[in-house]
Amino acid sequence: MDIARRTFLGGGAAAAGMAAAFPALGQGGPVPSAASHFGPADGVAMLSRNENPYGPAPSALAAAADAATKGCYYADRGLRRLHEMIAERHSLSPSQVVIGAGSTEILSAIAIAWGRDGAILCPGLFWDTTVQYGERQGVAAIRVPLAGDMNVDLPAMEAAFGDHVSLVQVCNPNNPTGMMVDAAGLRALAARVTPSATLLVDEAYNELADDPAGNSVVDLVREGRDVIVCRTFSKIYGMAGMRVGYALTSEENAQRIRSHMMSFGGNTCGLAAAIASYDDTGFLDASRAAILEGREMILDAAARSGCSALPSQTNFVYIEVPDADAVQAAMEQRGILIRPAYGQWTQYSRVSTGKIGDVARYAAAFPEVIEEVGSA
Repeated sequence: MDIARRTFLGGGAAAAGMAAAFPALGQGGPVPSAASHFGPADGVAMLSRNENPYGPAPSALAAAADAATKGCYYADRGLRRLHEMIAERHSLSPSQVVIGAGSTEILSAIAIAWGRDGAILCPGLFWDTTVQYGERQGVAAIRVPLAGDMNVDLPAMEAAFGDHVSLVQVCNPNNPTGMMVDAAGLRALAARVTPSATLLVDEAYNELADDPAGNSVVDLVREGRDVIVCRTFSKIYGMAGMRVGYALTSEENAQRIRSHMMSFGGNTCGLAAAIASYDDTGFLDASRAAILEGREMILDAAARSGCSALPSQTNFVYIEVPDADAVQAAMEQRGILIRPAYGQWTQYSRVSTGKIGDVARYAAAFPEVIEEVGSA
C-alpha cells in the first residue's frame, strides 16, 4: 500500500507539473486564429487556381473539426474506410484504390514508376506539373501538339505511340483549355496503347462535365484494361488545401503506385472531411450550380468584349485575348488574380470560377481591360 501511495502521489505531482507547463490545457483558453494565413487577402478576388470557394461542405467541416480531437492518432482506420467507400461506388475492390495527398502525389509517383520503363506520351498543353517532376528525375516525355481547335489530338498521339512509350497521359477535361476529350477517340487510344503500355487519365474535373459517367474511362478499369484514372477532392468538393486525391486501377498498378509514394497514412482531418462529404449530394449539387453560374458569367463577359472562349467543361475558362500576360497584369492592378500565359500560348487567358461576387468583379472589369490592352 505504501508503494501504491507513493506511485499515486508521484503521478499527482507529474500532473501538476504538466498543468503548470500547459496552463490552458483543457481549460478552454483563447486560441489564436490561423485562418488568416490561408486563401486570398481581404479584397482580393482569387480566380487563378481552379479552387472551389464553396467548399468544404458543412458536413466536411464538422467531420474535420471532430477528427481534429483525435489528431494524435494515425489515420489508418479512416483511410481504410475511404478506400471502401470509393471502391463500392465504382464497383471495384478496395485494393484497386490508391489514396494520396491530393492526386498530385499519385500522379508524381506514377511519373517516376512508369518513367523508369519508358517515355511518357502526352499532349503539348495539359496540366503537366507531375510530368515535369518526372523529367527532373530523368524521365523522358514526348509532347504531341494540340489539334487546330485546341483540343487534344488523339490521332496524332496514336501515331506517336511506340514500344519506347510506357505511359500515355491525358487530362480529361483538359487543363488549361477546359475542353472535353472526345470519348470515342479516347477509347480508341486506350485500345491502341494498353496492350503494351498504361493509359493514365486525370479526371480531376470530371464531376463538372455535362456527362461525367459518359466521359469517364473508369469502366475500362473494371474491365481489367491497363488504365489508371485519377480523381481528387480538390475541385467539386472544395478541399484543395486538405490534400486528398485517389486513383482507380488494377491491384498490380495500385501496388506499384504505392511503392513510389512518399506520404504515410494520410491526414486525419482531410480524410474525415472526404468521408463525410463523399456522398453529400446536396452540397455537390449546390456547389456545381454555383460553379456553372460563374462560368456562364465569364463566358458572357468574353462574348460582350468580342473575345472567343473555348467550350469549357470545368470550373475555368480559356479565353482568346490580345496578350494574356498583359490581361493578367491589368487584372491584378484591380485586385483580381487570374493566370498569366501558359508558355507559347500567349493569346489565351485562363480564369477560374470563384465566389460569384469575385466573378462579377472580373466580368465587369474584363471589357475595360481588353480595351486597355488592345490599345496599348
